[in-house]
Order: sequence, then structure tokens, then C-alpha cells
Amino acid sequence: MRCKSFILSVLLLTTIASSQILPKRKAGVNLDRLGLIDQAVQLAIDREYIPGAVLLISHDNQTLLHKAYGASQLVPEKKPMRTDMMFDLASVTKPVATATAIMILAERGMIRLTDRVSDYVPGFTRFIRADSSLAESARVWHLLTHTSGLPPYTPATEAAEVLGNPCTTEALVEYIAKLPKRNAPGDAYHYSCLGFITLNHIIRKISGQDVHQFSRDNIFKPLGMKHTLFNPDSSLKSQCVPTEVMADGAPLTGIVHDPLARLQGGISGNAGLFSTADDLARYCQMMLNGGSLGNVQILSPVTVRRMTQIIDTPGKAARGYGWVIKQGQSWVGGDLLPDGGFGHTGYTGTSIWIDPKTRSFIIILTNRVHPGDDGEVDSLRSTIANIVASAIVE
Repeated sequence: MRCKSFILSVLLLTTIASSQILPKRKAGVNLDRLGLIDQAVQLAIDREYIPGAVLLISHDNQTLLHKAYGASQLVPEKKPMRTDMMFDLASVTKPVATATAIMILAERGMIRLTDRVSDYVPGFTRFIRADSSLAESARVWHLLTHTSGLPPYTPATEAAEVLGNPCTTEALVEYIAKLPKRNAPGDAYHYSCLGFITLNHIIRKISGQDVHQFSRDNIFKPLGMKHTLFNPDSSLKSQCVPTEVMADGAPLTGIVHDPLARLQGGISGNAGLFSTADDLARYCQMMLNGGSLGNVQILSPVTVRRMTQIIDTPGKAARGYGWVIKQGQSWVGGDLLPDGGFGHTGYTGTSIWIDPKTRSFIIILTNRVHPGDDGEVDSLRSTIANIVASAIVE
């Protein structure tokens, strides 16, 4: 009996010791390793790269981390960050609202991605080659992949002098259409907000709704994304994370940071969407599920696959239809996550990354442009992606 008791005691002590040494796990994830994210975010705050952040990380349809860090604002007074706060998503608007809307219209047979841009914007000029000949017409898919030949941006102040302030999207698109093109369609990649402003005009011309109305009715409401919208009203201002402090000394709160989106009254195809981490998680899970969430079908699995694969062009842009696609190292998808993941960033300091191979997604929401437009979040994005990759152990 004594021998048996001794053996049982040894086994018990071994089990206790092992449980203290082995890292905590949750369905194939090393939670201790995931805890390194706290240090990375705090370092970015201490270095004043960002005032604060909200993170949400999911794996296999389970939330591993949903946490607020630091301050939501520093000016005019310091306030703590909360997990339910709404962020100006900036260019994350492009895939989540605009590109998704275009793909829905394509599924319904209302547009083809091979349609000429000039079919919807008659004044859309073509690239003039060195021999004075005209290049072929840009197609809708060129706008989605930033290979249409449009320049990246145009100063809002210059456009306002011609069009007034505010101006209609239609007037701005006519202005954009006449700008000299940098290359023949597909020949070069120039990340262009102007292409996505043009796509908003196309959405409205086809459906009778702008990107705000169409995405609300066909994406956000069906998915239960209750705090995802353009131009938050006064009742939501206290939930909005401020961005840059303007000349009058007040930060933009619930007002889009992007100048061309502001010029259009806050609704644009390139920027203007506000959302929370919880809402974006619903969208990301829908994309991981192949276009559906619960009983709601937003896109078909075939469309999601086409949307999120690299579209081969002479310009070799690692782009899908609205998405950055991972090939090797990525400043948003990190170094270690598999190729084929997809995501997007926003100028204000936001990003989403979706990885079908590990069935994971990473949502990082910061306001790196507060109080001044001098923060930095790229290093944090890739660091977090690498930590997530290392934490997935099964």
C-alpha cells in the first residue's frame, strides 16, 4: 500500500509540475505566447507611436483576444480606450464596403468587372503612349486592383477650387476622369484612392444607391453590424475615437479624416466608414466562411475565392479585387503567416488581416493620427501577425 501511495504521490506531483510548466492552450493556441501582444502594444504606446488601440483576434471561430489599450484621445483631455469604440477605418473602407458592393453587383448580373470604366464615366480619359497613340480602355477590375493608370491622389484643396466645398461625388469623379493617366491599364501598380472614389460613383449609377446606402442594406444590416456606417450622428460621437487635431484646436471626432472624403460630405468609396472591432469581426468571419455568417449569405464561396486571389498583371501588383494578398513578407500580414492571406490597412492606423489557412483573423484599430499626423503602426501590425502565427500550435 505504501508503495502504491508513493507512486500515486509522485504521479500527482508530476502532473502538478507539468501543469505549471506547460503553457496555457485553447483549441490549438498557445495563450501564453499570445500574451506577448500586450508588451508589443504597450511599447508602441510608450514610444508615442499610438495613443491606444483595440485588438480582436480570432481562430477557428473563437475569440482569443479582445482588448482595449491606452487612451482613446489625448486632446483636449485624456480619455481611456474602450473595446466598443468606433474608429475611422480610412482605407479599410475600400474592401469592406466598396469592393464587396461591386462583387455583389457582379453576382447579380448588374455589372461585369470587364466593363469599361468609360461605360459609367464617359469622360474617363485613356493613357497616351509615347507615340501619341491611345492605350486600351481601363476596366472596372483595373480600378479594384489599382492598375487603371489613375494617380494615387489629388489635392482636395485644388479640387475644391474648381468644384466647390462640399462637392458631389459625380462632380469629383468627372474631375478625376480627366486627370492624365500614368500608364496603360494593367501595366503598373499605383495605389489609388481616386479609383475607389470612381467605384462609388459606379455603384450609385448602377444601383441608385451610394456606397453608404448599398453597403448598409446589403452587407452591414444583414450581418448585424450595428455600428458600421458613414457619418456617425451626434448620438454616436461619444463612441467615436478622435483623429487629427485641426487648425481650430479640436480633433476630428466622427468626421472622416480623409480630405477627399470630407470634400464629398463624408461618404466616399476610398474612406469614410466607421466601425467597431466587434462589427468587423462579423465581417471577417463571413469572409473566412466563404461569404456567409449563420443563415446570411453575402457572397458566394466562388466569389470570395476570386476576390481574394492575386490578379496577374504586367505591373505585378499583389492585389485581389480590393484586397492586399500575402506573398512572402507583408507589413500587415507579417513574416510568418502563410501566403494567400488577405487584408487591408487604413491611413488612420486601422487594419484587418484574414488568413484562411490558419482560420484566423486579426483586427487592429488605432488612431495613430491623434493628436498629430505623425504616428507609426506598420511595425506593430507585422509584430502582432508574427506573434499570432507563433501562437497557433495545432
